[in-house]
Amino acid sequence: MKEITKKDLENLSQSFNNKPVQKALQRVLFKNDMQTAFEVQESANLNQFKFSNEIKTLPVSNQKQSGRCWIFAGLNVIRETAAKKYDLKAFEFSQNYVAFWDKFEKINYFMEAMDDFLDVDHDDRTLQHLLKTGIQDGGQWDMFVALIEKYGLVPMEAMVETAASSKTMFMNRLINIKLRQYAAVVRQLFKEQKQDQIANVKKQYLDEFYTFLVTSFGQPPKTFDFEYVSNDQYKVIKELTPLKFYKEILGDKLENFVSIINSPTDDKPFDKTYTVSYLGNVVGGHGIKYLNLDMASLKALVVKQLLAGEVVWFGSDVGRFGDRQVGIWDDKAYDFDLLGMSFDMSKKDQLDYAQSAMSHAMVITAVHLENDKPVRWKIENSWGDANGLKGYYLASDTWFDQFVFQAVIDKKYLSENQSKAWEQKPIVLKPWDPMGALAK
Repeated sequence: MKEITKKDLENLSQSFNNKPVQKALQRVLFKNDMQTAFEVQESANLNQFKFSNEIKTLPVSNQKQSGRCWIFAGLNVIRETAAKKYDLKAFEFSQNYVAFWDKFEKINYFMEAMDDFLDVDHDDRTLQHLLKTGIQDGGQWDMFVALIEKYGLVPMEAMVETAASSKTMFMNRLINIKLRQYAAVVRQLFKEQKQDQIANVKKQYLDEFYTFLVTSFGQPPKTFDFEYVSNDQYKVIKELTPLKFYKEILGDKLENFVSIINSPTDDKPFDKTYTVSYLGNVVGGHGIKYLNLDMASLKALVVKQLLAGEVVWFGSDVGRFGDRQVGIWDDKAYDFDLLGMSFDMSKKDQLDYAQSAMSHAMVITAVHLENDKPVRWKIENSWGDANGLKGYYLASDTWFDQFVFQAVIDKKYLSENQSKAWEQKPIVLKPWDPMGALAK
């Protein structure tokens, strides 16, 4: 390894002083935010909230200080069906109800997974990955489906938000301390050849966790009355169970959705299906499965579903080239090359070198087409209505190409070849694969 010498520093300083543009930028950045300073004015005209094909949707929701975007996005998709069925102008399912069961199922999933690591070295890579990751708020579409199929749905009023459900960081920290404690306890029992005690320990921990979750989130309702107003008329459906409510609204519709991804990396050929080891929440429930498609095919399916009047759940990396206040994601809206260095990376390299992966799930509600090609997309977010266009956001098509990784499509829109590809047995990816990233 070569150290930086005094001569190296002198040369670097002289090189900078010979760059008048950089010296001018130094003055600009003295009292100006870097992102604002390099914003491209001309991009504003291309990013208007006007769309040739738009689906009218309900007002946005707010996940507050939690990583439940995937739950909010999933419920925002299916609440449109409920709104049409009951003629509702505003409606939300209880995100707290779904999040309660997600936490409980993830806890059980983690403890069940530990059975596979009772006798491995403590520095086993998979064990350490699971311990460091613990459980999080985040999730994916198939995890959402697993919860709804097992526990159903309730309206927001049946299980309202609490301070803990809306601000989850400290609660997650406590849960993960307890889970790591559990791992230490059962591994020690195995070492002492007391495996017969593990089942009772697991039962005790589940009881403690359930009590903790009810204390934090509230008691999930077993039955409820659904009260609503339609055409200015009060109506009520009494004594519903969560599963009956779900079936009444959706039937078996969730079974028709498939998760498609765009991962242009060498280890994931297109038109193959994939899953991720140790990624899930409901043991024995709906498993993780993706069909990897090239971006042109993924976008064509998204457009097809939108043109049929159905919104689209999708996952992307929202930490790149965005203005949260204005509500726009556009990689062409900023010219950071003016700093004197290029930041270009292919999507493949961003995935392979840990630069980007899915971080947030939202809902696509519109697309603007020119010559049958997408130009920009309208997005229903779950960050409240203070930013963007009353909480709705816009993404340029070039940003979509680079930073959208996943979308959920009804099977009926797949081509014959895509349908056949979907039926393949999925290739199992490692737990730390970027396609296992959770939307938060």
